[in-house]
Amino acid sequence: MKNHFRHSASLLCFLLLSFPLFSQERILEDAFQRAELEGFSGVVLVAEKGTILFEKSIGYRSFEDAIPLAKTDVFELASVSKQFTAMLVMMCEEKGFLDFDDPVDKYLKTPYTGITIRNLLTHTSGLPDYQEIMDAHWDKSKVAGNPDILEYLQMYSRPKHFEPGEKYEYSNTGYVLLGSIVEKATGRDFVALANEWIFQPVGMNHTAIRSLEEKAQVKNFAAGHLKNENGDYVNANKFHESDYTVWLGNRKGPGRVSSTAEDLLKWDQALYSGMLVKKSTIEQAYTPFRLKDGTRSYYGFGWEIEPKSPFGKMVSHTGDNPGYKTIIVRYLEENKTVIILTNNAHPDIIKLVEAATLALYKW
Repeated sequence: MKNHFRHSASLLCFLLLSFPLFSQERILEDAFQRAELEGFSGVVLVAEKGTILFEKSIGYRSFEDAIPLAKTDVFELASVSKQFTAMLVMMCEEKGFLDFDDPVDKYLKTPYTGITIRNLLTHTSGLPDYQEIMDAHWDKSKVAGNPDILEYLQMYSRPKHFEPGEKYEYSNTGYVLLGSIVEKATGRDFVALANEWIFQPVGMNHTAIRSLEEKAQVKNFAAGHLKNENGDYVNANKFHESDYTVWLGNRKGPGRVSSTAEDLLKWDQALYSGMLVKKSTIEQAYTPFRLKDGTRSYYGFGWEIEPKSPFGKMVSHTGDNPGYKTIIVRYLEENKTVIILTNNAHPDIIKLVEAATLALYKW
C-alpha cells in the first residue's frame, strides 16, 4: 500500500498552529475514544527517544469469539514489511554480496532489462504487477513462492510500464525480485536471514515471516476482519478478496512480516543505533531518488520521505492487507515515533496519526 500520510503534512502544520491548547493526554484520549465509538480495533503506540508515552489497545483479537485485543497481540504488517526487505539488501551491500547499482539480470533471469537493484528499492523499475499475472494464470489450488512468480513473469511477460528511472510507480513485483536477489546473492533463505540478521539481534521476539500454519499456532495473532453483508465484522479469510494471501502464501519480499507494536518500536530505535548498518547506508534509505528528468521521487529504500513535517524530516510507511491497515511514522530529527496497527481495516488510522502528532508537539 502506498503511504498517503505524507500528503497530509501541510494539514498537520495548520492544525498545530490552530488547535486549542489541550493537554497531550486529552488530545490522544479524545481521539482514541472517538475511534472506539466508531468501531476501531487496533493498537496505538506513541514514543519519544524510545520511551513509550502512550500505548493502548481497543477492539477485538477475534470479533466472532469476542476476544479483546491486547497491546501485545501480533498483527500482519502488510507492506510495512518492505522496510525489512530493504534492510536485508542494505546489509548485503555492506557485506559485499551486491551493489545497489547492479543490474537485476546479474542475479535473476527475467524478461526485463536495464533495471538496477536501486530501481527496485525505490519503485522506479517500471515492472508490471506480478499479482495480476499470477491471478490470471496460476493454479490457485497450489501455494506460490518467489521461484513460481519469477517463472510466470518469464512465461507471461507483459511490457514494462516505463523505462527504469523515468517515473515512480509503487511495485510489489520489485520487492519480490529483491527477496530473490538476497537469496541468490547470499545463498541463504530469505526468512532465515531476516531472523538471523534483523529480528533476533534487535530483540524482536514476536516478529517473524510466518507461514499460514505458523500463524495459526500463535495464540495472540490478531485476525484481520472485514464487514459482511449484515455489517458485522468477521474473519477476513471468509472473503474472496483474501484468497491471494493463501495461494501467494510463500512469497518473500513485499509483505508477510507479522509483528507487535512494541517490536516495531525496537526496530525503530535500532535504526538510530547503527547496530544493523552504518549511518551512511541508512541515510541512503531516507534520500529521495532523482528521476531521469531531474525531478525527485520521495521514496527511498523501503520508506516514504517527507522532508518538512511538523518535526522536520519524516519517514513512514503504510500497509494494507485484507482486514488490516498498518502505519509507522518516524520523525527522524526528534526521534519521535507513531505506530498504529488495526485488524479491521478501519479508516480512522490517519486521524489517529494526526492526533498523535499533535500530542507529540505538546509533549
